[in-house]
This record gives sequence, structure tokens and C-alpha cells, in this order.
Amino acid sequence: MKRTHTCNQLTSEDAGKEATLIGWVQSVRDHGGVLFVDLRDREGVTQVVFHPDCPVYEKAQKLRDESVVEVSGKIVLRESGTVNPNLKTGEIELECSDMTVHNMCEVLPFPLDDDRADKVNEDLRLQYRYLDLRRPRNLNLLRLRHKAAQAIRDHLNSEGFIEVETPVLFKSTPEGAREFLVPSRINPGCFYALNQSPQQYKQMLMVSGIERYYQMAKCFRDEDLRADRQPEFTQVDIELSFVEREDMYALVENMLKKVWKEVLGMEIKTPFLRMHYEEAMNRFGVDKPDMRFGIELTDLTETFKDSQFKVFANVAKEGGVIKAINAKGLSDITQGELKSLEDVAKTLGAKGLAFIKAENGTWKSPILKFLSEAEQQALKEKLNIEDGDIVFFAASKWEQACAILGRIRLECGRLLQARGKIKISPDDFKFLWVIEFPLMLYDEEQGRYVSAHHPFTSPVPEDVKYLDSDPLRVRGQHYDIVLNGTELGGGSIRIHQPELQEKVFKDVLKIPADVVESRFGYMLKAFKYGAPPHGGIALGFDRLVSILTNRQSIRDIIAFPKTQKGQDLMAQSPSPVTEKQLKDLHIRLAEDE
Repeated sequence: MKRTHTCNQLTSEDAGKEATLIGWVQSVRDHGGVLFVDLRDREGVTQVVFHPDCPVYEKAQKLRDESVVEVSGKIVLRESGTVNPNLKTGEIELECSDMTVHNMCEVLPFPLDDDRADKVNEDLRLQYRYLDLRRPRNLNLLRLRHKAAQAIRDHLNSEGFIEVETPVLFKSTPEGAREFLVPSRINPGCFYALNQSPQQYKQMLMVSGIERYYQMAKCFRDEDLRADRQPEFTQVDIELSFVEREDMYALVENMLKKVWKEVLGMEIKTPFLRMHYEEAMNRFGVDKPDMRFGIELTDLTETFKDSQFKVFANVAKEGGVIKAINAKGLSDITQGELKSLEDVAKTLGAKGLAFIKAENGTWKSPILKFLSEAEQQALKEKLNIEDGDIVFFAASKWEQACAILGRIRLECGRLLQARGKIKISPDDFKFLWVIEFPLMLYDEEQGRYVSAHHPFTSPVPEDVKYLDSDPLRVRGQHYDIVLNGTELGGGSIRIHQPELQEKVFKDVLKIPADVVESRFGYMLKAFKYGAPPHGGIALGFDRLVSILTNRQSIRDIIAFPKTQKGQDLMAQSPSPVTEKQLKDLHIRLAEDE
């Protein structure tokens, strides 16, 4: 068994040659007794013709779609008028003289052409994922994923990085996202955790003197799933010594520049725009703003601090803020759409969603009767309200008001885009660095400070003096890379001094000393043996590829993804295990109550 060519290789220059092809039967057509078979492999399609006098003609009549066959014969030019300009092999066909059927395919559970397969229930396609992946579009998605990974590796290799694999089995650090636990048979009662990130390992590599490390790392989080989240995912993990933030920006920008050039043939502009966290929240209501359209937040706290509208005035007096957005051109919003926006706002803690609609020279709103003429005039000027606009308000604490309108802004953008009033090109890529994050946040439920990023992030040097007196004033050397409203990745300059790291753990985050020792003791010890200044970043590779391919779900660009319930329908995983397996692991399942 030896093919001489792939199914995308033969051209008119090969006419008269003998060839052998192997692939899948894409279709069989009977044209007046002459059979035409489109034969497909990974590279493309070649037409094979079986004439009635062909020795294997009767066998060819029995072929079914997706059967695997090997055909041999002479390459001939197609007759005039039958050339297919859409195929590289469209000028020729293989005139079959011999055929071996390696595997006859059963009746397919669903059609494999893209138009019809896209309408098939996703669960069915995932159950037969090996068939779904045969579709040229899905194969091309995996090929593009490969090209992106190759471009990343090529760039980092050229910059002197070393690819190092770190363990997947790590120790449990339950203060982060929920982990997958793995029981240890030879250490009864003890568990590994599948690593959420190689964070601590890569910092140990810096202490080891590797200086420049990267890895296409498999990571695991036991989280509720959605379109951009899977229980296991891949991140481009990078760490380097003797680095400052500017070095990281340049490294990542040049790497992404290469990826876009190699994969899409596009030149992206560098350096990327930078925006402070507080500015991003004030203007767009989120720390990962989509910059492809406007609709920015406007602060109206001063306008309403002495208002007769007590809902707004009371919020201002209690230290909150009043913010608004003007969704220009969306006054034709339906009652159903308006109700959906209100429901979204309520999921973020709002009691409702105040609005003003401008139509036919008048304003319409349930709150209009509470607003003075001066306040209405101020709104008109500050928000540039015109006929056809609708304004939405949020009055709450700063973080919550920003979050509410940030989400409403995105929903309005989606509605305006559906109406053709905002046009976003699939080739419009707006990269952004969000910087100057707070190092700490205050968690009211826990009654203590928590890390805004992670506890290894180094504070801005001039802010270290505020760690004891005013932790919320301390900025972290943290940076996020954002693209079109998606956080591609985040990183920071790390703490490398053991005294400072221990202070953050114990004095600021209030982690008990015994917990610090059990979870991070080896790290603090390692830092005492000459830890270099270092920093890094991790980019979500699945999210990156989904943007490159203009896919809404990362499931589309993962070979064998899980469903939203975390199931692999093809392999029927997860599944029960035997009593013996549980006994070996010293585990007993709780009985149903």
C-alpha cells in the first residue's frame, strides 16, 4: 500500500502519468453509467472516474460515502466544460484501473458537508467527533491552531527561550479556582491537584537559572463551563528573569505580530494601546474593553448629588456614583429586548434599569418626572442625546455601577450590530494593554484583603510603603493583554524577595503562618538562595485561536472538547469506576440519603 500523491497534488502537468491515491469517498455520482467519485484526504480532493469496462466497476457501484479506498490508474485531462476551477486538481481526473476497499463505511449518523452538519445537534456531533473532524472546515481549524502554535514556538525560540515541561500533578491550593483532585494510592488520604497553572513551577525555574522559559501548558480548572471555558485548556506560559514591564510588552507584541502574519497574513500595528485599569472601568465599565465601537460611560454623580430624584441623590451622598451610557440609534428597542437588558442588570445586583428614550422630539421615561429642567439639559449636553437615542443609568458603588453599564454596553453593541447600525469587520483587531491594576481588593464577605491577580505579583516599588497603612492604594505590576473584549492573557512582575513575599502572605492577606508554610514554604525557602528579579505572562491559547478563526466557542478549535456539562460524549467520560479501584485508593463513596 503506497500512494504516489495526495488528493490535492495532481495537475494538468501530470496528465498521462500513473498514480495511486488513498482517501475517503466524499461522494459517488452516476452519470449515465460512468461513475465519478470525489476522493478526499487531508490535503484536498481528486475526482476518480470508473468506466463500465473498468475491472473494478461493479465494486465501485457499491461504494458508500466515507469508505476508505485505494485507487490506481492514469491521470487524464477532464473533458472541455467539466473543469472545476474551485479545485487545485480541477483540470484532471484519475481514470481508475484498480481499487482496494480498505474499509466500507456504515450509514453515517449525520451528513459531513459543512452546511448540513452545522444544523445537526452539537451533542450528536461530539458523540461522533471523529467524523465531525473529517469535515474540511474543522480540519482546517486544527491546521490553523497548529500554525499559531508553531509561530509562537518559532518566535520564542528565536528570542532564546527554552521549552520546559512542568508537572501536571501538583499540590492543592484551594484559595484559587476549584481544582480537580487526584487521590494518591501510595499515599493514602493524600491528594494531588491537577495544576491550574504552572505558576509556582515556572518561578522555581527562574530560581534555577533557566532565565527564559516557555511551555504550551495544559491547565485544569473545575469551573462551570461556557463558550470560552473548558475544564482543561492550553495556555502559552512564559517566564523570564531580569525583566521589566516594558520588556514584557515588547516580547508579547512581537510574538502576536508574528502569529497574525504567519496565520492570517496580516500586519498588526505595534506598540499596542495602553490604558490604566481605572480608566478602562470608568470609560467602558470593564477591565477588558471591546474597543471596536464607542458607547462610553459618563459620570453624572456631580449632576445628581443634590437632585430631587432621591434614588440618585442618596447614592451620591453615600459615596456611590451615577453613570450613564447613550446607545445612539437604539430607541427602536423592543419591549422584549428592554426586559432582557433589565434582567442582565439585575444579575449584577441592580434593582432595575433606568432609561430615557428620545423619540420624535420628546423624551420618554418613568424617571423623567423626577428630573429638573436643569438636570435634563445637563444630560442632553453631557450625553449628546438626540432623536433615536436611548440612555441607560446605573447608580451604585463605583465597581458595581461600572460592571452593570459595562455589560449593558456590550449588549447594546450587539443589538446595534444586529440592526446594521454598528459595523464590525472580522478583520478588525483592537489590541490593548490594561495596566496599573490595584494590587489588593477588599473582600467584605471574608473581611480581609485578597489579591487582585495572585499573591506573587510585585507591588509598584514606590507603593510598597502603603502595604501596612493603605493596601488598596498599592498598585501591582500586573498587565493584561486584551483583544476585542477578550482577555487573551495576564501576567506580572513577580515578588522575588522572601521578606516581601512573606509580608504579603501573612500581614496583608492574613494567611495563617502554618498555611503559608504548608503551601508556599518551599517557595519562600528557594527565594533565600539567590532568586533573580523575574516576571511572566500566560496567554489563553484556545481563546487566541478562536479569535484567529472567528469562532464563538473554543470547543470548535479543540480536537476533543467537553460539553457544557464537562462530558466527553465520544468516550463517555466521566464514568463510574469499580469498587476495587476505589478500595485501592482508600476511597468510599457516600451513600445516597
